Amino acid sequence: MANTSARMLRLLSLLQTHRFWTGIELSDKLEVSERTLRRDVERLRELGYPVNASRGVAGGYQLRSGTVMPPLLLDDEEAVAIAVGLRTAAGGSVEGIEETSVRALTKVVQVMPPRLRRRVDALQAYATPAAVTGPRVSAAGLTVIAQACRDDERLKFGYAARDGEESARLVEPHRLVSLGRRWYLVAWDLDRVDWRTFRVDRLSDPRTTGARYRPREIPGGDAVKFVEAQIKARPTTHTLVVRVEAPKARVEAAVRYVGGMLEAIDETSCLLKMNVDTFDWPVLILAAIGAPFEVESPCAFKDHLGALATLFSRASGG
Repeated sequence: MANTSARMLRLLSLLQTHRFWTGIELSDKLEVSERTLRRDVERLRELGYPVNASRGVAGGYQLRSGTVMPPLLLDDEEAVAIAVGLRTAAGGSVEGIEETSVRALTKVVQVMPPRLRRRVDALQAYATPAAVTGPRVSAAGLTVIAQACRDDERLKFGYAARDGEESARLVEPHRLVSLGRRWYLVAWDLDRVDWRTFRVDRLSDPRTTGARYRPREIPGGDAVKFVEAQIKARPTTHTLVVRVEAPKARVEAAVRYVGGMLEAIDETSCLLKMNVDTFDWPVLILAAIGAPFEVESPCAFKDHLGALATLFSRASGG
């Protein structure tokens, strides 16, 4: 049998998954009697961990949210993942959490053993995140949506469509998806009686209703693929065709998250096709690729590039 301290840490680790554990399950996991288990649970409560208990044959234990934040128990991989996540959040696309992320990161790193701190420092030194140029979303709103997804609770919000039309929506939220520097909510729309994808930056005043629902099976079973399919199927204003003098693999890395379609011409060049509403993104993508290219269509994109070339030439004194 493990000593009391080690056993309590193991018990806390199990309870922090937030699933419901029967007394028998926990006793078996810890290899102790149910009486010893009850004593360990009482010790955790004395330390500030709010553990709910239910009696009876199917009785058990579950860690609930408390009025204060008790210490968390993290394994090595979880601690590194949190530190890296906080570094990313400090300069990410969620608005209003930059300073908080830095403070939390400082606390996490301070209590890390040197071996883990070196791993986090290495990731910081040799991993360069891309600058966030997409729309930013509210941290508070994102939290409300995520909790509604977790709790299978219906959600109300205001939504502004691409054309600016505003509407009130009532949905059964399924998943939040981060794709191409944007956040999307995949949900069953109760008024449209169909699955819908909502851009979170166009969503306002999300609030839960208290009404629970039985989760539905999303078409295809994968929320990320569903969002990608919705983006590709969306009607757009322009279809760009550009010949890029670079291998397909190199171009693929730059267009992976923006829905571009690639076709290899030979080992050193490929054809890039993009469906877009404006020319801003294609310019940035082509600049990121950093290879010679030729626009095959449309002529309007050639004109746009010509205007930009004149603008930059003047700025550089050319």
